[in-house]
Amino acid sequence: MAAGTRVLFFIGLVISLVSAASAISGTATYYNVYVPSACYGFQDQGVMIAAAGDQLWANGAACGRKYRVTCQGRTNLGVLQPCKGGSVTVKIVDRCPSPGCQATIDLSQEAFSQIADINAGKILIDYTQV
Repeated sequence: MAAGTRVLFFIGLVISLVSAASAISGTATYYNVYVPSACYGFQDQGVMIAAAGDQLWANGAACGRKYRVTCQGRTNLGVLQPCKGGSVTVKIVDRCPSPGCQATIDLSQEAFSQIADINAGKILIDYTQV
């Protein structure tokens, strides 16, 4: 391996490690009624969307932020292997308020089903703002 190639490989490795280290752990659930939303009222924002739990909401500052969400595992005994692999990127369009909200991020049903078995209902996740 040439010196220049080694340097580029090392830089890529460092970037990968920094990206992985910056992921935050949490939980995700899903919902399926998308309008109205706290951020956009009755404007349709598509289906790759989510509602922010209290720790992300920040008095509405979360509106429009995008997060890459990756399933990490199960939260209950219902589905033993809920994760499908991969990640999904969603836009925050709504609030998932406590005490009813049981997740860090409440994904649209379509987004949840891309990364996990819908029958799981709630999953462990890692997420990063993108």
